[in-house]
Amino acid sequence: MKCNNVVRDKSLDFGVRISKMVRIILKRMYSAEHSLCSQILKSGTSIGANIRESEFAESRDDFKHKLKIALKEANETDYWLTILHRAEYLNDKEYNSLNDDCKELIALLVAIIKTSNEK
Repeated sequence: MKCNNVVRDKSLDFGVRISKMVRIILKRMYSAEHSLCSQILKSGTSIGANIRESEFAESRDDFKHKLKIALKEANETDYWLTILHRAEYLNDKEYNSLNDDCKELIALLVAIIKTSNEK
């Protein structure tokens, strides 16, 4: 089962952006706060990993399951972005840019899952 290349490409780009953001933020954080970056790094890169897994799903149900996991990870990433913004590790411009991309991934995943359910 092939997943739409748009969501694949966007999730990869988003994962790279999250990785770069974490590298920058870690320079500004105290070591006790590194777990915040660890959490968003895991969830933000897991979106694309699960989308990739869906490309070689064993069945339509497996395909949908992998995309639902990606959707959960995107939602978790949205949460961590909000925490980092409210804790002032991300300024408004950084947050808005990453949040817009995250919301776009969520919308794409919801649409793909919905279409898969209708088939």
